[in-house]
Amino acid sequence: MKKRKHHLMWTLIKENARYFLGAALLTVISVLLGFFTPAILAEVLDNYLQGMPSRLPGFVANWVNSLGGREFMRANLWIPGVAIVAISVVSGACNFLKGRLTAIGSERSARRLRNDLYSHLQELSFSYHSKTPTGDLVQRCTQDVDTARRFFAMQLLNIVDALMMVGIALALLIPISLKITMISLMIMPLLFLFAWQFFKLVVKAYRTADEAEGHMTTVMQENLTGVRVVRAFGQAQREIEKFDKAAGDTRDKFIKLSWLDAIYWSTGDLMGMVQTLLTLVFCLMEARAGRISVGDIVVFTSYIGMLLWPVRNLGRILSQGGRAMVSLNRIDEVLRQKPEQDTEGAITPPLSGDIVFENVNFQYDEGGEVLRDLSFTIRSGQTAAILGATGSGKSSIALLLQRLYAPQSGRITIGGHDINQVARKHLRSRVGLVLQEPFLYSKTIYDNIRIAAPDATRAMVEEAAQDAQALEFIEESEKGWETMVGERGVTLSGGQKQRVAIARTLLKDNDILIFDDSLSAVDTTTDARIREALARRSENVTTIIISHRILTLSQADVIFVLEDGRIKDAGNHSELINRPGLYQRIHQIQSGLADELQAHTSQEQINE
Repeated sequence: MKKRKHHLMWTLIKENARYFLGAALLTVISVLLGFFTPAILAEVLDNYLQGMPSRLPGFVANWVNSLGGREFMRANLWIPGVAIVAISVVSGACNFLKGRLTAIGSERSARRLRNDLYSHLQELSFSYHSKTPTGDLVQRCTQDVDTARRFFAMQLLNIVDALMMVGIALALLIPISLKITMISLMIMPLLFLFAWQFFKLVVKAYRTADEAEGHMTTVMQENLTGVRVVRAFGQAQREIEKFDKAAGDTRDKFIKLSWLDAIYWSTGDLMGMVQTLLTLVFCLMEARAGRISVGDIVVFTSYIGMLLWPVRNLGRILSQGGRAMVSLNRIDEVLRQKPEQDTEGAITPPLSGDIVFENVNFQYDEGGEVLRDLSFTIRSGQTAAILGATGSGKSSIALLLQRLYAPQSGRITIGGHDINQVARKHLRSRVGLVLQEPFLYSKTIYDNIRIAAPDATRAMVEEAAQDAQALEFIEESEKGWETMVGERGVTLSGGQKQRVAIARTLLKDNDILIFDDSLSAVDTTTDARIREALARRSENVTTIIISHRILTLSQADVIFVLEDGRIKDAGNHSELINRPGLYQRIHQIQSGLADELQAHTSQEQINE
């Protein structure tokens, strides 16, 4: 697991190496320049003002001597001042360019993560999406990616910064006074130990906080998606309380995380101040004894801050690094999921032949067996219907035909080809499926229909809408074809959404059409017109209609009655209504209701 996390991080760094390496070089320059200012001040105090030996490198000392030496510099102290300003300007420019390069590198890394996640999610199985909360996936694709981005942008180069500062500070301090240098390092081991313990606590706390935020996002997403149901059942207050509970849990966990940060920084500040005080006291004692100069005190007090700040900042690096590791781990959990893969040598045959289920057994990951030793045949070009009680496995047959799920045993063939050997993309492009609750995008009606066949002409789109009995309400809409349907088709009625979805499926060239209770929200007259258009349009297409409405099923060539995952009866409408069984009972109930309704209507007309 750790190797995977580190591998993902190193992959992102290597892909943007030119930006991060450039930023690292600028960091080195900036850190080196930061040590020049105390050195210049020490030179002014000790050499130019007190006449002590120069600390400058040989080539710089020779240049100063060529100008007139100590007396010249004493009379022109503005020169060291200009040098300090120039160092600050160059250092500022380096920091600006470093920030720009790290921003580019981090944003490119974030874009790579988002694209990889999004494209990988498209390849994952339907079963994965059905059991994974959408809000949690949104959290991983947004918040977790942003956490990793912030680490690359703000903390990655601080590691180089810290190492350079500590190394150079020690190299400069030890020659001045090994004793004071060692005293200055007294608290460092304790700071390192404290930072490491803090890192472990942060990783654990951030994981729980991040997961809590993912749960909160899921609660919000479910509420916004099901806003109609919430309003219809007056559950707004309950949903508010549910979200408040999730938001409160998230708040508590992030407050705990903030407390950890506060404890570390306050304790780190205290330890750093104590160390600075100890160093200053020993510097004054050494200066009083004549073993170091005033310039040495300036250098030590300046450099000790540069020595302690990186160690103290180590907590921030570890904190953000720990969060980034948690986020990359959560991202990697998605990327590790195996995508749907076709078998080696997958074929793309014509799928216009007979559909055959041979001893198919199927159950979902969680739950009992849905289909039991199921066997039946649908001839090419036939219109087949399936009737069954809720939970009998009707929709599972449709999902198996598109290989959204795979049976535990048995075989499904189309035209003699086992669908497990057929390329998934080819299979799904030739098998059209219209669900009871179709999904529509927040686009125009025209775009929603045309999405199935982007190259379709306007005439083809209108013809599909006409066959789906959708043309009339589309043209009567205020903006016609350019009417926005809203997110998930919220501005359309259930029947209108179903008809748009049917038009979308009809626009695609299909060998097999499956209507999974997708006429349930339309009236019987529209139902009959759609079936008539389907019969005319899909003359050579195998059609499967799943429904509870006998009228919808009655014109099918063959009707299968499904009970407890098995075919209990089969035949045409005339045969089944004259044979005792589930089909006959449902027909009698629905016919009785129709007769009762007709009689009631006739009585009302007589009374009027």
